[in-house]
Amino acid sequence: MYRFFCYTICFSLSLIQSLFPATTTVIPPTTPPEINVKNISGNPKWHGFSKLIDAGKGDHFSGMSELKRYFHRFGYLEADDNFTDVFDDTLETAVLTYQKNSGYPSPEISIPTRGEPRWRKAEKSETLTLTYAFSDSHMINYLSYSDIRGAFQRSFTRWASTIPVSFSEVDDYRKADIKIAFYQGDHGDGVAFDGVLGVLAHAFSPENGRLHLDMAETWAVDLKSSRSSVAVDLESVATHEIGHILGLAHSSVKEAVMYPSLGPRTVKVDLKMDDVTGVQKLYGSNPNFRYSPSMESDISSGRRCGTGKRVMWVTSLVLLVSFLFW
Repeated sequence: MYRFFCYTICFSLSLIQSLFPATTTVIPPTTPPEINVKNISGNPKWHGFSKLIDAGKGDHFSGMSELKRYFHRFGYLEADDNFTDVFDDTLETAVLTYQKNSGYPSPEISIPTRGEPRWRKAEKSETLTLTYAFSDSHMINYLSYSDIRGAFQRSFTRWASTIPVSFSEVDDYRKADIKIAFYQGDHGDGVAFDGVLGVLAHAFSPENGRLHLDMAETWAVDLKSSRSSVAVDLESVATHEIGHILGLAHSSVKEAVMYPSLGPRTVKVDLKMDDVTGVQKLYGSNPNFRYSPSMESDISSGRRCGTGKRVMWVTSLVLLVSFLFW
């Protein structure tokens, strides 16, 4: 039985992927501390988690069903029309899987290998070119369009330098392979945004291509010019989400772009060898790719896998409630 030995609501900007049926140079050099809070006004759904202190398998707690729905939303639990308030085997597995993916110490659990989603070249084509476009009607107005485009162009260029895939911006949003837009609340894709300090962004796996960012957040392309304590670096999020668009899972290598945690006011855009190895496994190597010692990290590989069959998954950038277990 695994019990909550500590229930501190530690909030950090964290990248969570719905892969378990839906994973650097940091500027500034010191990582901002996690924000530890007891209450979150304006986001009351988080208060329900405080009922789960000292819960263990077999226990019955009011509010456990909400935790199950939370894990289901991000792909850790299969769909169920009758989530109960019992801490059962399925919830324990979800907790341990989440814990492992987030880098917390936990007993070893078996995670089967999944079929890896990726974009396919057209027949008789020697190269793969993916088009992307920005929505005309769903953008933010406090950042210039050129700044937003520039952040994404740089992010696409980083990935293109490692694999034989090119990215081309087009005007036709409807026909683009990758569709980039800012939305609020329920916007029709089944993964609603929940306002400030909730879900920040989400992207769908190949070959879906939707990349949505929460309009309610404070986005920045230059953190030095933003005074917000919870400003989110657009280029860092774009680089991570494009990794998911290409089919990558989260990584347990903390320096990697695909690591599922990003602190507020943090820039994390440089690909590490774990990111490169993962994406080259899917698409092969760009013949012009050159290894750089700066790509190395303390752990050689941390690429994780999910469940067995190929399914569409969605990954989200969220303000995450971090649970500590034994």
